[in-house]
Amino acid sequence: MAMDVVDYEIKGAEMQFVEVELDPGEAAIGEAGSMMFMDAGIGMDTVFGDGSANQGGFFGKLLGAGKRLVTGESLFTTVYTNQSHGKLRVAFAAPYPGKILPMDLGKLGGTLICQKDAFLCAARGVSLGIALQQRLSTGFFGGEGFIMQKLDGDGLAFVHAGGTVVRRTLQPGQTLLVDTGCVVAYTPSVSFEIQYVGKIKTALFGGEGLFLAKLTGPGEIWLQSLPFSRLASRVFAAAPQRGGSREEGGLLTGLAGGGLLGGLLGGDDE
Repeated sequence: MAMDVVDYEIKGAEMQFVEVELDPGEAAIGEAGSMMFMDAGIGMDTVFGDGSANQGGFFGKLLGAGKRLVTGESLFTTVYTNQSHGKLRVAFAAPYPGKILPMDLGKLGGTLICQKDAFLCAARGVSLGIALQQRLSTGFFGGEGFIMQKLDGDGLAFVHAGGTVVRRTLQPGQTLLVDTGCVVAYTPSVSFEIQYVGKIKTALFGGEGLFLAKLTGPGEIWLQSLPFSRLASRVFAAAPQRGGSREEGGLLTGLAGGGLLGGLLGGDDE
């Protein structure tokens, strides 16, 4: 089955969403919970697996669902089909601040490898699979584990990344060292390895961890400035540990606990 050819428009700056325009009979697949809005006349169907046409029979669907399960995604995806006689639109929203990247798989050699939670939506026909890291060191210390997502097909897929995104083209033999969490996606021709930072003092006190991702061309790579893990750790570190603000909340709690706040408020009545 040929890929659906869809038109799209990405809107927003920090919190983006993508509007996908569907001709009659066309469909898009999206991650569970990613839909923002859709026109009346679009039918929703939750399917087992990735919804691609190459899942033949029960065992094919079970295999597709299993691939999604090992990458940490839901067993199900949702297919949005235009059941009307005119053009309709469905929108998918990014899960956290960053950028939505349109990936034309047909122009990227038919395959893209990306981090486990990067996939947002795609034209019907794109297959979601798994890419196993071939080196033990990459799997253990690569930031994304042994298993990454693999998108196959010749249609459009939309990938989400955190912060600002940069695309780099690596020439044959050209190497780039990257923080392991900042790797969003790369073409299969790129070699992905892990390299120790080199000095124990740098590893312990440099704030960048023990390992860096070593990407060697030829191929295309996409990097993000704000991995979700980094965002989550900063939020957790800044969050009050006992509820309320650590400064203002602590002061108000102390005043209330000592009776001073109640005395001040009650003094107006006397």
